[in-house]
Amino acid sequence: MSAVNGKLAVVGIGGNALIRSQAHLSIQDQYVMVQELSEHLAGILEEGWNLLVVHGTGPQVGFILRRSELAINEVTPVPMDYAGADLQGGMGYMFVKALNNAFRRRKIGREPIAVLTLTLVDRDDPAFDRPSKPVGSVMTKENAADLASRCGWIVEEDVGRGWRRLVPSPKPRAIIEIESIRHLVEAGYVVIACGGGGIPVIRNAEGDLEGVEAVVDKDLTCSILARELKADLLILPTSVERVAVNFSTPEQRWLDLITVTEARAYCAQGQFAEGSMEPKVRALVEFVEQAGGIGVITSISCMTEALRGEAGTRVLPG
Repeated sequence: MSAVNGKLAVVGIGGNALIRSQAHLSIQDQYVMVQELSEHLAGILEEGWNLLVVHGTGPQVGFILRRSELAINEVTPVPMDYAGADLQGGMGYMFVKALNNAFRRRKIGREPIAVLTLTLVDRDDPAFDRPSKPVGSVMTKENAADLASRCGWIVEEDVGRGWRRLVPSPKPRAIIEIESIRHLVEAGYVVIACGGGGIPVIRNAEGDLEGVEAVVDKDLTCSILARELKADLLILPTSVERVAVNFSTPEQRWLDLITVTEARAYCAQGQFAEGSMEPKVRALVEFVEQAGGIGVITSISCMTEALRGEAGTRVLPG
C-alpha cells in the first residue's frame, strides 16, 4: 500500500458510544455499534481525508474490573494498566475487522491497523496523591472496605448509589509509540491508537517504563496525538450535534463557531460540564492553540457534515 496525500483528521470516540443501552452491553452488541461507526469513519475517507481513530474504554474497563472482582477468590485482580492493554487489543480487533469490511464494501483501498499504545505520565503528578476517577462496580460499604483492605484500594461513597474504587487520572505527557504511529499514518494506514487514552506508564528512577494504576483522559491524549502529527482537524464526537452555553435554561444558545479565547472564557464561567463536555473543549483549545488546526465537537452521525463546516461546533484560532 503506497503513502497517501491529504489532510489528516484525528477522531476520538468515547467508549460510551459503543453502548446503545443497558440492555445491549455484550461484546456482540458493542461490535454492532462499531460496525455502524465504521460506516461513518469510512465516509470521512471518501471525503478525501486521512484518518486516525482513538477509542475510549470507560464502560469496558468497568466490565473487566467487575469480572476481576467476582473472581477475586480464585485469581489475582487485573491491574489497571493490563486492563487497558487488554481493551486496546480487543477493541482494536473490533475496529480493524469492521473497518476492513466497510472499506471492502465501499471499494476503499486502505488498510486499518491497531497499535498497542503507551502514554507517559509524570510519576510526580499531583493526581497520584488525590485519586478521583471512579472505576469498577458500585459496591456496598462492607464490600468496599473489604476490597480496600485486601487490595490496597482507595474507595469513596458515590452518594445515592453506593461505593466505588477511585484511581488517579494524571495528565498525559507523551505518547511512547508516536514515531511508529507517524510512520504508519504517512504510509497510508488508517491507524487505531491510544485506546482509552493510552496505557498509563511512568519512567522510574532508572529510566525504565513501569505501568501504573491510573486512567488517562482520552480527549487530552487525542490532543497530544493530533498536535504531534500536525493534524488538520481534531474531532471529538459526543451525544449532541453542537455545544451550547447556558445549557438547559431559557437562555440556552447553540454554538457554531468559537475562538480559542471564547472557549477559554466559557470554561472559566463553568459553562461546560466538568466530567463530560469541559475536558473536550479544553483538549480542542490546546490542539488549536498549539497546532493551528481546527477542533470540532459534533455527533457521530454528523461527522461527515462537520468536515464541510455544515455541522458541529468548530473551535478556531483566536
